[in-house]
Order: sequence, then C-alpha cells, then structure tokens
Amino acid sequence: MTAPVVACLGELLVRLSAPGCERLLQSHRLDVAYGGAEANVAVMLARLGLPARMGSVVADNAIGAAAISELRSHGVNVECVSASTGRMGLYFLTPAAMSRPAEVLYDRADSAFAMHAEAVDLDRLLEGASWLHLSGITPAVSRAATRLAQEAVQAAAGRGIKVSFDGNYRAQLWQQWQGDGPSVLAGLLEQADLAFINEKDVALITGTPVQSREEAVAAAFKAFPKLRTIAATMREVTSPSVQTLRGEIHTRDGFVHSPTHQMAGIVDRIGAGDAFAAGVLFGLERGLGGQETVDFATVAAVLKHSIRGDFNLITENDVRGLMAGGNQDVRR
Repeated sequence: MTAPVVACLGELLVRLSAPGCERLLQSHRLDVAYGGAEANVAVMLARLGLPARMGSVVADNAIGAAAISELRSHGVNVECVSASTGRMGLYFLTPAAMSRPAEVLYDRADSAFAMHAEAVDLDRLLEGASWLHLSGITPAVSRAATRLAQEAVQAAAGRGIKVSFDGNYRAQLWQQWQGDGPSVLAGLLEQADLAFINEKDVALITGTPVQSREEAVAAAFKAFPKLRTIAATMREVTSPSVQTLRGEIHTRDGFVHSPTHQMAGIVDRIGAGDAFAAGVLFGLERGLGGQETVDFATVAAVLKHSIRGDFNLITENDVRGLMAGGNQDVRR
C-alpha cells in the first residue's frame, strides 16, 4: 500500500543573498539558493522519509529547470511543478549581523507562478494525499494565486484531505496588487484543520484584539469551528546570533510545549518556521504523541538555525540525536 502524501502548494523562489554578513551588493556578488515556504516544508518532509509532492509553476528556462532539479534531489515529487512563460520569483536577503537585523526584499511581480498559477493540476496534486499544506504567502502573490489557493483548500476539504495552513502574512506582497489579505486568509482558515498562527495573525485575520497567546488561541478556535490544532513558536531575541526558541501545540482538549532551547552562533534563521511546520506534520502523520511531536518539531527548527539557505538539510537521526541531548563533539 502506497504511503499517504503531503501535498505542498506554493511558489518556488530563487534566493539571492549577500555573502557572509555583508550588506546587499556590498561586494557586487550574490549567493544563490532556492526556497519558498511550502517548498521548504516539502524538502524537510522528504528528507525525513515522508512522501511529499510539490505543486507550483516555474519559469520555462534553465533557472526554472534548476529549481525543479534541486527539489528532486532532496526526494520531493515534482510531477505537479510545471513550466510556463514568465520569470522566477526572487527574493534578496541581507543577512543579520551583530545588532543589524536581516532584511528581505521581494521581486516577484509577474513571475511564472503569479501569472499562471492555474496551471497547477490540483487533481493530480491531491491524489493520494493525506494533507494539503500551504501558507498565506501563496495567495498574496497575485489574484490568480489567490484563486488557486481557494480552489485547493475547497478541493482538499471536499475529498476529506486535511488542510495545514501557515499564516505567513506578507504585507509587501498584498500591497503590490491591493489584495485584501485578512479576508482571503480568513477564508482559507475556515477550511484548515491545522494552523500555524500567532497573536498577530489572529488579530489581523479575525479583527479581534488579543493580548496573549491564550486569548489568540481561544479567539481562533471560536472563529474557525473546523480548526482542531494550532501550533506556534515563541522566540526571544537577544541579538541576531543569540536567541531562544520554544514550540507550542494547542488543541481543543489541551496544550503542550517543548523545552526552551538556547541558540548561540545562529547561521541562518530563514525557514525555521517552515522546519517547525514540517516537524509538526511529521509527528501527526507518524502518530507521535503531542509532547513528542512538539519536541521533535522544535528541535528541527533549532537545527535549521545552523544551516545556511532556506532548506533544512537534516535527517530524522539528526533531530533524534539532539532531542536525546546528543554529544556536541566531532563525530568520527
């Protein structure tokens, strides 16, 4: 019997970042990587051994082909990634250093995904799927992408496929085409079984002022009756390279949280939220208990901070080793 698939839907991006801790174009050179919220989740799930299928549209050129090849190299099923006219969406990253935070600059207008999102074959993407995962970034890209996201969650719900939704509100993207982000995201959350949202997301989407995580969870469960699980992280920032991270999972029956992890010498925090989301999906799909799931997901997110690029290039053994308080000495 074929194992259930986690279907991930979103735009594949090219990431262009300043080398080391330089400011953007300080030395007129950029490091290239691939990413995107849903692609990050798909890559980590595949590396953990869960079948993951990506639905997207890339540019019909060498750069698009390289993006597909990169996903395939990590074990992601790319049969639902098509190529079309247009360009690849880009984002430029200025890495953080000392007290200077990281900065992200999007350049995604008129990308192949933004213009031709309808080219994604939803029937094929959802075939055999147990979960559909997408984020609030996907509908923010364009009107066509909004329609795709809405159709996808409705199709998944109609087939009994669970929907996983990551809030990921991106004001810059919505403003580019005057999209009504809060209204669209609320519609997607109505079909979600699992949501990765925090106080800011809940206040924005529901229009309900909240003062704490507990109030936000209660408001979300009240506003969205289908929603069964809310997961989030809590981060304390001392500097870009010294932070703490704790994971939480809330259900209608209770709440569990991970230990607080101290992180020093952070290499790259981009994609850590996606690593946490993938860890939660892994735990739910593998039938891990709530405590083990939140512990696993949080450690996966912690490990992402040690890896440059969007993708969390780890294995289940890496996570299990750190969960067990693994030896930090050189492995020989």
